[in-house]
Amino acid sequence: MPKQVDHESRRRQIAEAVCQLADESGLEGVTLRDVAARAEVSMGAVQRCFATKEEMLVFALGHIGERIAARVTARLVESPAQSARTALGHATTEVSLLQEEHRAEARVWLAFVAQAAVSPSLAEILRSNYAGLQTAFARLITEAADTPDPDRAARTLLALADGLTTHVLIGHLSPAMALDVLDGHLNRLWNERAS
Repeated sequence: MPKQVDHESRRRQIAEAVCQLADESGLEGVTLRDVAARAEVSMGAVQRCFATKEEMLVFALGHIGERIAARVTARLVESPAQSARTALGHATTEVSLLQEEHRAEARVWLAFVAQAAVSPSLAEILRSNYAGLQTAFARLITEAADTPDPDRAARTLLALADGLTTHVLIGHLSPAMALDVLDGHLNRLWNERAS
């Protein structure tokens, strides 16, 4: 009797291999052969899960986005009594991937962002992820304070979080400095709303 394979589990296993390889050498270092070896599956198994390398990369990017979103959600759920301001600070910190344990994920995320500049399918996934985050940020900003344009404030905060990721990865800012920039922006946002 042939062995039953959980197709979705296999796809996630392959996505993890893509992320590990992208962390080590960027997306240009991701080949089907290397992904199969890292995932400890055959080339045929990779090809049965993904018709093209682009399809595999799109799935891997979606996988990373899901992991980040799950962490943000978990952070918000773990303390439901927190203020919207605190919740927004936690969510932004998670999205900016500043913690040491998320450094590899940040490198992979930025490799995908760079590739998305020339890949419409990757760009579409990123736009969808950013739109979801912007909506969540705008909701939290609206709950925290009376603001005339919560969408604009959310776009600004999301762009700041993304930029801080880059600045930390290239060594321009330390994680502590980046958190200070983020805290300063949030404090100004609340102070503007209070006045």
